[in-house]
Amino acid sequence: MSDTVKTSQVKLAESTQSVPTSTAAQQSDNVAHALAGAGGGLLSMALTYPLITLSTRAQVESKRAQSSTLNAARRIIKREGVAGLYAGLDSALFGISVTNFVYYYWYEWTRAFFENAALKAGRASKKLTTVESMIAGALAGSATVLITNPIWVINTRMTARKSESDEPALPGAKPAKAPSTLGTLLALLKEEGPARLFAGVMPALVLVINPILQYTVFEQLKNRLAQRRRVTPTDAFYLGALGKLLATSITYPYITVKSRMHVAGKDGPKENMITTFRRIISEEGYAGLYGGIGPKVTQSVITAAFLFAFKDALYAYTVQARKKIAARKV
Repeated sequence: MSDTVKTSQVKLAESTQSVPTSTAAQQSDNVAHALAGAGGGLLSMALTYPLITLSTRAQVESKRAQSSTLNAARRIIKREGVAGLYAGLDSALFGISVTNFVYYYWYEWTRAFFENAALKAGRASKKLTTVESMIAGALAGSATVLITNPIWVINTRMTARKSESDEPALPGAKPAKAPSTLGTLLALLKEEGPARLFAGVMPALVLVINPILQYTVFEQLKNRLAQRRRVTPTDAFYLGALGKLLATSITYPYITVKSRMHVAGKDGPKENMITTFRRIISEEGYAGLYGGIGPKVTQSVITAAFLFAFKDALYAYTVQARKKIAARKV
């Protein structure tokens, strides 16, 4: 490894460890984290989106949950073309950008609050405790769910395309044309009303525990590793993957219930979260709660790993760019 590369890595580490000394600096730092999170989420989502399509369709179409991931992919490609694996990608990219921006902004704001409180209290370390990490994750996650739920309802509708996917493709027929994001939104508002944009918000709020578990595991492991040596983007990749694997495995049934509630039309059963749980278990058994878990866990782990790796690098470059701009103004 050349000296230039080593120097760049050292500068990246120093920039990510800098502590803002004023309210304005803290605000700027929060925005830097939010932008890095949004950019990292966008890149990781784009890389893994076909797995999201496969898992979402398995969640909402119980009869498909038993087929292998490879067979499901072949069926989609045969019926809709390769583009079928990317149904709803535009809304997903927009959604993940907004979601991660909101989440990271509030998470960093809450973390800064706890760190300042620790300094004022004279605590030996300003690092977040497990409880503080959980509280920060809960506040950030709840704010994110309430703001972005409508985006994910539209995305689930576009990804699932349930009514079309149940129809076999005719020989020689062209792949079904994917509905646009705006078209899906307008159709939902016209046929079902604005309230449907908040379908599944209760399981989504319960799923706040997913990032809480993920970030708590990530932060605690990262803090322990930081005591021994500098944490690199590669370390963040593996720690992020481990945290997401644990979180998604535990909370997956709520992901299935949320997806079912997202695609439930106006003529379908008016069910709440508990009723949806009971119906799935009654009709499909407990296995019905885990439809598509294979591609979902794979996608979640890969996405989280890339997200943390991308975010750390993007944050460092954002801070460096901010410093260069500030230096030019002096």
